[in-house]
Amino acid sequence: MTTYTDVVTMGETMALMKAETPGPLAHAGSLGLGMGGAETNVAIALKRLGTSVTWLGRVGQDSLGDLVLREVSAEGVATMGIRDPGAPTGLMIKERRTLEHLKVWYYRSGSAGSRLAPEDIPTDTIRNAKLLHLTGITPALSKSACEAALYAVSVAREAGVTVSFDLNYRAALWTEGQAGPVFRTFIELADLVFAGDDEAAIAVGRGPDSLELARKIAAMGPQQVVIKNGPLGCVGVIDGAEYRQDAVRINAVDTVGAGDAFVAGYISDLLAGASVEDRLRTAVRTGAFACLVPGDWEGMPRRHELGLLDASEPVTR
Repeated sequence: MTTYTDVVTMGETMALMKAETPGPLAHAGSLGLGMGGAETNVAIALKRLGTSVTWLGRVGQDSLGDLVLREVSAEGVATMGIRDPGAPTGLMIKERRTLEHLKVWYYRSGSAGSRLAPEDIPTDTIRNAKLLHLTGITPALSKSACEAALYAVSVAREAGVTVSFDLNYRAALWTEGQAGPVFRTFIELADLVFAGDDEAAIAVGRGPDSLELARKIAAMGPQQVVIKNGPLGCVGVIDGAEYRQDAVRINAVDTVGAGDAFVAGYISDLLAGASVEDRLRTAVRTGAFACLVPGDWEGMPRRHELGLLDASEPVTR
């Protein structure tokens, strides 16, 4: 039976191996095992905020695929995991060389996730959703994955479903020259676009500031454009008006996944009918929460926890 949710997202989620302490990976005595991926980071954050969500992706017919599907499903995300007996589940390995510097190694060439294709797209699930969320990672994986993403967008647009696109550039997957034209294609088809400064510049060229980058992207068609600036907060051009939102001050532990959490916070409030100001406030707070613990998605907050960033007492009784 098909499950219908407010949001549908799709992309590759990989197994994750990481050392538990900083230092050269070559000298690590053991590695922890988990999973992560931009689209499932967003999906888990949305679900924790109270928004129903479906994730679609391919994983191998292997134990790492079992891990991915178990973890995503355990978070309450409606999981449409396609098992691929002909390709392995992708893998990423994190090396924390110092407390401040993190290096991620990807082993995803020829992975099950890269074999996503248009025939995998759940058209009825998309047509019955309120929003489809994609990232620039999926079209970078392979020709068939790019075609699948474009087909999903076409299904959403024909059904009047809002299309959200986060550029999410990965230098390990393609060059800026390769990414730029593809980013522009998806931007022109999207209603809502997220990007960092450097990612936006890949699509529209450098600008004097973040707000000008947002203006350039908005001129391509999206009604809502938000530029994520990490500890500096964010700016947006939304329905023709310009906005700025400061970040929440925190002592960051691990910033991986913060951008995905930000996106989830904005989308969740958008679908709840919140004002632009409230969407941006929730986005920066959700992003901040993701930085407070190690891991890609583990620190994603529940909605009732967002106020903890304002708490004056460290213990709640």
